[in-house]
Amino acid sequence: MTLTAGLPEAATVAEATDPATLDGSMQDFREPRGDDLVARVDGFYQWQNCRREHGLWPFGRATEAGPRRHATVHDDGGRTMSGVNFASQDYLSLSGHPEIKAAAWAAIDDYGVHSAGSPALVGNTSASLALERRIADFVDAEYVSLFSTGWAAGYGVVKGLVRSDDHIVMDRLAHACLQEGAAAATRNVHLFKHNDTADARAKLEAIRAHDRDHGIMIVTEALFSMNSDTPDIAELQDLARQFGATLMVDVAHDLGSVGPDGRGHIGLQGMMGKVDLVMGSFSKTFASNGGFVATKHRRVTEYLRFYASPNTFSNALSPIQAAIVLKAFDIVDSPEGAQLRRQCMTNVLQLRTRLADVGFEVYGEPSPIVCVKMGSERIARLVSRQLHRNGLVANLVEFPAVAKGQARFRMQVMANHSESDIAGAVDKIADGYRIACRELEELDAVSMLEGF
Repeated sequence: MTLTAGLPEAATVAEATDPATLDGSMQDFREPRGDDLVARVDGFYQWQNCRREHGLWPFGRATEAGPRRHATVHDDGGRTMSGVNFASQDYLSLSGHPEIKAAAWAAIDDYGVHSAGSPALVGNTSASLALERRIADFVDAEYVSLFSTGWAAGYGVVKGLVRSDDHIVMDRLAHACLQEGAAAATRNVHLFKHNDTADARAKLEAIRAHDRDHGIMIVTEALFSMNSDTPDIAELQDLARQFGATLMVDVAHDLGSVGPDGRGHIGLQGMMGKVDLVMGSFSKTFASNGGFVATKHRRVTEYLRFYASPNTFSNALSPIQAAIVLKAFDIVDSPEGAQLRRQCMTNVLQLRTRLADVGFEVYGEPSPIVCVKMGSERIARLVSRQLHRNGLVANLVEFPAVAKGQARFRMQVMANHSESDIAGAVDKIADGYRIACRELEELDAVSMLEGF
């Protein structure tokens, strides 16, 4: 990529930047050493704070008014910026929809504000039960278990059903909630190459060659949030049948937002009602926190109610959340929802095209997730500083969330983004990249001189 021409004069001299802020990763501090649990995290804080002081810590930011297309954002170093927002997971722009807000107010009047119990212990309400039925109909299942967060649903379905002698065959890029659920459930975790069904088959064959007595859960996602790609779900379900396994598909990012009817990639692949277990989240398209697990079998939902610890030992969704999500499903499954998906996809295609036109690569296939390739963590961090200054809110993703040397910006597109929002965002990324390249060249030159 060559975007270094035409650099503004003000950026020809690199700022005072500690080279340490461009090196290292959070992986370096995952296993701290020492007998003092508090003191041993100091190394991470010092590294983090050094990045923070140089404007190179782009995490932990907060908006003043929620996930609007234009947002005022405060970082955790006290700096404030306002600009176009491509960092919020509100794909159909439902969080501020008048019917959604009206449903929330009505739920407060009808139920109050708190569930005051777990789903096993009087935490559900009539709104929760209606939502369970609505989701079951939407995904062509029979039964649904609700969870207080999408993370809890992913962790809970894996940990709730898999035991220590069982096996998990999981896409190596599966979400952290699924990987942590697997690690908590069994040591027999077999990661297969991303979206590689041949490798998944090899793992299953090796397991069944020596173990025909224990269960196997195959775990994947319908839309991977760092790559914007999807597996062959039908082929994975066939593998599950061949090897006596159970397929679990996470539809957090595509359900409601992808496909003409909002059924995501399971629907697009003709697999609606054919997948063993479907797990999803409400936080991307359905204007709330929360998650669910859908199945054809009541015995599964009943077991999860008492053996998936995030279900049993966490309070249920609040009645406000249940009412919001129920209304969101109504909108998603309506002509208005279809129009919002078309608007969102139009924006997605425009963003991808404009990025390509100025020389950037994007990952995967069109979806509300548009990941812009940066490459090295060093350049990506410098670009992130420029984006904050220039008024673009976009999330930096770096190792270990993605492979080392594959840093990227995850742009999350909303239906109500305008053409000017998209054009401006691409201009800001291009300008930020040019400035960052010049800064990095000057920093490297200084380092070389200091080495002599």
